[in-house]
Amino acid sequence: MANKPVNSKISRGSAELSILSLLEQGPLYGFEVAKSIEERTEGALRFTLASLYPMLYELEKRGWIKGQWRNNTEGRDRRYYSLTAAGKKELEPLRKEWRAFFTALDQIAGVNHA
Repeated sequence: MANKPVNSKISRGSAELSILSLLEQGPLYGFEVAKSIEERTEGALRFTLASLYPMLYELEKRGWIKGQWRNNTEGRDRRYYSLTAAGKKELEPLRKEWRAFFTALDQIAGVNHA
């Protein structure tokens, strides 16, 4: 059963954690990142390629991920993104920050029991 999509302002804030967590498991190209996020959240989080690529470029600029072009025998070459050592170092603090955020939100709004 598909989940109701999350408001874009909320989902944008979760993009860093989502992208870094996926890339921790291995390199993906942009469309695979978007598709994986949507599939794993059963449609609750969705990123268009137009909104996803600026986030990927920003994470690459910070040195948290690295993009590398690879040949694609089926068509256009693809830029695969992988997690860097710096990105891996940022991932656990980001997870802790989100856990703290959800705990605080639950204390106020009871979101875990909704």
